[in-house]
Amino acid sequence: MANRTDPTAKNIRGTNPQNLVEKILRSKIYQHTYWKEQCFGLTAETLVDKAMELDHLGGTYGGNRKPTPFMCLVMKMLQIQPEKDIVVEFIKNEDYKYVRVLGAFYLRLTGTDIDVYRYLEPLYNDYRKLRKKLTDGKFALTHMDEVIDELLTKDYSCDIAMPRIKKRWTLETLAALEPRKSVLEDDFEEEEEREENEQLEGDNGADERDYYHERSPARERERDRDRDRDRRRDSHRHRERDYDRDYDKDYDRERGRGRERDRDRDRDRYRLRDERDYGHDREREREREGRERERRDRDRGRRRSHSRSRSRDRKRHAHSSSPKRRGDGAEEPKKKKKKEKKERKDDGTDHPDPEIAEANKLRAALGLKPLK
Repeated sequence: MANRTDPTAKNIRGTNPQNLVEKILRSKIYQHTYWKEQCFGLTAETLVDKAMELDHLGGTYGGNRKPTPFMCLVMKMLQIQPEKDIVVEFIKNEDYKYVRVLGAFYLRLTGTDIDVYRYLEPLYNDYRKLRKKLTDGKFALTHMDEVIDELLTKDYSCDIAMPRIKKRWTLETLAALEPRKSVLEDDFEEEEEREENEQLEGDNGADERDYYHERSPARERERDRDRDRDRRRDSHRHRERDYDRDYDKDYDRERGRGRERDRDRDRDRYRLRDERDYGHDREREREREGRERERRDRDRGRRRSHSRSRSRDRKRHAHSSSPKRRGDGAEEPKKKKKKEKKERKDDGTDHPDPEIAEANKLRAALGLKPLK
């Protein structure tokens, strides 16, 4: 219940006023101790007392991104939605600077474009110092006019996205706003009037001036002023010309560097491609040499095996056709005798039984098998 928007509050930019703060930051504000203890039950009247106690501004800080009391009070104003007159009184308060910043921040979130420019631009003339808490928890020194400039020109302020507003020159062309009047404009007008009066007085007494009067201090000051103005104009023109020349030189230098980078990139690409092709060619040559080496080894093995077989046949033929050695003639009769004995044994005529031997002879003559 304590976190709900006032039922009588109106929608701002088509949504709940509290939705102007991001959900993550909104939930952190709801969980903060300052919100639960100090902002509970505040009204538009009692909110002023809490705003007067502020001693710094900021969004969130620390590792857990804790919200500052300033942000909690901004959230409370969005929740209760005070009247516009109260917010304007906050902005016009010159005694308490943080009350003024609080009202300006709330008006920037909820006000129209015309109201934002009308009530915040006069604060450019406030140069009082302010303490701002940074995201790391440390404090930094800033000024009121810097905070107002951040609200009018930046998209983010104190970790909150600022609603978009129209540009000032757009509102001026639509006649919704008058041209901005500078505080120093009155001084400029007085200076111009003084110069015109001096010039008129000099014209009226031109006939009566003598040599010394012609070189009066006022006239000398006017001449020096004109000379300084012309010198500033010429220096500004030369500075612009030098800036354009330097810009052209920098542009040409960057373009030349870009061309050199493109050329180096193409050269590196071609070199890598050539190295890759060279590597492929080397691999192909290596494979071809390996295949030729294998084929030569295979042919050499065939020739070697063929030569071995031929030498073996040659040795066998030479051994068979060579003259017999000593002792071969004595062995031949033994072989013949053994053959004869075998033949005899085959005929069966040498059987120990004489009858069977006779029968085997007859059977051998007839071509029959011998008896056992």
